[in-house]
Amino acid sequence: MEQILLNSLNNTCIYIYFALSILIVISITHFFNFSHAIIFTSGAYFTFLFYKLFGVPIYSAIPFAIICAIVLGCSIESFIYKPLRKKGTSSIVMLLASLGIYIFLQNIISMLFGDDTKSIRSGVVKEGINIFGARITPIQIVIIITAIVVTILIILFYKKTQLGRSMQAVASDRELAEYTGINTNRVILWSFAIGSGLAALAGILVALDVDMTPTMGMNALLMGVVVMIVGGNNIKGMVCAALLLGFAQNFGVWYISSQWKDAIAFIILVLFLLFKPEGFFGKKIRKQTV
Repeated sequence: MEQILLNSLNNTCIYIYFALSILIVISITHFFNFSHAIIFTSGAYFTFLFYKLFGVPIYSAIPFAIICAIVLGCSIESFIYKPLRKKGTSSIVMLLASLGIYIFLQNIISMLFGDDTKSIRSGVVKEGINIFGARITPIQIVIIITAIVVTILIILFYKKTQLGRSMQAVASDRELAEYTGINTNRVILWSFAIGSGLAALAGILVALDVDMTPTMGMNALLMGVVVMIVGGNNIKGMVCAALLLGFAQNFGVWYISSQWKDAIAFIILVLFLLFKPEGFFGKKIRKQTV
């Protein structure tokens, strides 16, 4: 039981990481951005490139990988999404464009690195630290601690900084934000930079914990979106949704089968869409009549 609780907490923190990165980007762009999944994957593979192939120490390879992933995310925004927005492209076309980007870049990764599982872990695999009868690895401790720190920092960023408030304004109403003098393109670019950095960090931590494959980003994207929707597009709700999802999946696997892990997530999503579509702390939209 103790091991299941620790595994659930670890999964929860991974979901929080990626859901936060998705929230920062999707709340501003207002379309389902498939290419965000490849940013998650690229963080792990840039680390593999620098650490395993170029021989850069792991503590230097990780920051370099995050910077490269940020550059990739911002490049996608600057050279693809921004021109499409200027043409007044619909959300469905943007979604299809993002899917094309994801497929193209995922195949590039497969072509360069192969489809087999890669690892950026070093040394002999050791038994985890014993905590109340459960085993936890050092990287899992790092995942849990940094998830808490990152969540607090994002909350403070939105509340205390001008850029954070500008991002909230653009997410709420882009046209109104432009009328008030906010440079929306700059704010969107910053959102891609921050979201890409968080996604890359999440991908690196997952790879350090359970290794990596070129398709790892899609499942992470789907779980992150489930957390974002169930949470009601706000950070407090997303933390609750991540806890619900992480614990439900791990206890479900314990009682039923590991094959049901993803199904449990989508069962939770469907139940919320049917009975509480606004999410944990979302507000119901009331129709106005004139």
